[in-house]
Amino acid sequence: MDEATFAVAGRALSIAEWDVSHRFCGKCGTPTQLVAGERARRCPADHTPYYPRISPAVIVLITRGDQMLLARNATFPEPFFSTVAGFVDPGESLEETVLREVKEEVGVDLKNVTYFGSQPWPFGRSLMVGFMAEYAGGEVTVDGKEIAEARWFNVDDLPRIPPRLSIARHLIDTFIDRVKARQSPSNT
Repeated sequence: MDEATFAVAGRALSIAEWDVSHRFCGKCGTPTQLVAGERARRCPADHTPYYPRISPAVIVLITRGDQMLLARNATFPEPFFSTVAGFVDPGESLEETVLREVKEEVGVDLKNVTYFGSQPWPFGRSLMVGFMAEYAGGEVTVDGKEIAEARWFNVDDLPRIPPRLSIARHLIDTFIDRVKARQSPSNT
């Protein structure tokens, strides 16, 4: 599916799921009502408003020279490798989440964490906030629960990776383009 269709379908899925899951007030159990002119539901008894919520998540491509660290999630339906990702904990900055998730899932330390871009993601109603980061040290050690395997890959020897419409793939493709531009004969 193309990116525009994916975006529309994802938005519709997220809004429909919110609408179904907020039919009743979470405080008193009274059926909620749609609010005219807003994307909101409101409890007529205690006036509590309910708006669609998103869960912020980070996704990061870790690089070391011309290599990238990719991980295979233990729960993916088909085996492929991707970037490291995770949800933001309460009270945590996005950058703190990047450092924590990477340490928990693949055991390495990072430096030069930089913002890349973001993408709404309908699964889990999340906003994926992408980063690039450089390897700073440590041994690759997978957590064994979320991550089944993680390895360094050269840009010319990649495993199966995410589809082009995902931010994970945008991170990977951007890094590949940078490496190939440096390796180009016109840059030597």
